[in-house]
Amino acid sequence: MKKITRRKFIKSAALALGALSAQSLSPYVIAKQKPKLRVLGTHVTLQEQIRKKAELDLGIEIEFSPGGSAAVLHQAATRPESFDIYEQWSNSIKVLWQANAIQGINKERLTYWNEINDLTKKGSIAPGAAKGLGDAPYKLLYIQDDQTLNSNETNHISFMPYVHNTDSYGYNSQVIPKGEPYETESWGWLLDKKYRGKVALVNAPTIGIFDAALAAEAQGLIKFNDMGNMTRHEVDDLFNILMDYKKVGHFRGVWSSVPRSVELMASGETVIQSMFSPGVAALNGMGIPCVYAAPKEGYRAWHGVMCLSSKTQGSAKDAAYKFMDWWLSGWPGAFIARQGYYISNPQRSKPIMSKEEWDYWYEGQPAAEPLRGTDGKVSIHPGNVRTGGSYVKRFSNVAVWNTVMDTYEYTLLRWNEFVLS
Repeated sequence: MKKITRRKFIKSAALALGALSAQSLSPYVIAKQKPKLRVLGTHVTLQEQIRKKAELDLGIEIEFSPGGSAAVLHQAATRPESFDIYEQWSNSIKVLWQANAIQGINKERLTYWNEINDLTKKGSIAPGAAKGLGDAPYKLLYIQDDQTLNSNETNHISFMPYVHNTDSYGYNSQVIPKGEPYETESWGWLLDKKYRGKVALVNAPTIGIFDAALAAEAQGLIKFNDMGNMTRHEVDDLFNILMDYKKVGHFRGVWSSVPRSVELMASGETVIQSMFSPGVAALNGMGIPCVYAAPKEGYRAWHGVMCLSSKTQGSAKDAAYKFMDWWLSGWPGAFIARQGYYISNPQRSKPIMSKEEWDYWYEGQPAAEPLRGTDGKVSIHPGNVRTGGSYVKRFSNVAVWNTVMDTYEYTLLRWNEFVLS
């Protein structure tokens, strides 16, 4: 791994983020209080229903601090004293580990470690499945004696695997004719001139860049030697293409939160864009036929990571292990399945889900009845089939993982230039 120093990270992240205000921390500790756990992460999983359920089950006080992916990564890397648990995506790990912002997790303290499937432990969900380019999580999981991270199994891990999914783009099938999963649906649609002015990308340098790269390569505009680790020259070529598209008004813009992605398509400002699963579910719940594509080139995948701050000790550390265990105990996995996400030990969540839910979300079968999302609204109607099919099929078709490349600092500069131009 190319070293990303804390100083370099802070400097480059500031270009993308601007100044971030510091959080004040109380200097007082009140005796005999419930243990308090501070969780830093994104709105994807830091939901109020989850916080309340965890507090009830664990008997601890839990504080969620959700934010945008770039902002929370910056905070975690520069102020590890401001959180106890960090949860986001595996493309955070290189930055956090090299900044000494997180400490190792003893997998022997994780009650359900042996139930976690091989996607994270070995890289493949099934024999012969594509492992995907870039920072496949198994490459970053195990801590070695020399404090490097790789796939050789040890007793200590850099993160606890939990929530994960395959991402692509969503499109309004009232405007764009519905394609055939894995056959005609293509990342290239994002750069199809027919949709000029109605396209948006996710505003995250380690995510949106791959949506753009997959689209450009699918259109035949560029060919990468290794998309998961682009050279500086390839980064320049890609952003030159994107800037040319932007100059002629191809992009409506970028979005930084799931609610904003929903607003863009619901208002008709976009008809195709980078999407996360909850956004697609929300749009369908509103009666807007947003199709989550299964691109023939393969998915961009992500894996949730739950990390321990390097500053967390004592009762807070004990509470952190309880919280990590709770996430793999069944209920949370069933809850997040209803927004289209998977859990690392799904068999424990299966008894908590209805047969109809399990068959739709994990087995890729047609919905036998109306299925509700986490907001209680019907998001899946009878007869609907999850695009991309079953859990195993979707994760057998991964093109690239969200990744921090060797050119990470340079891509931040180019992404910032693209967004602000």
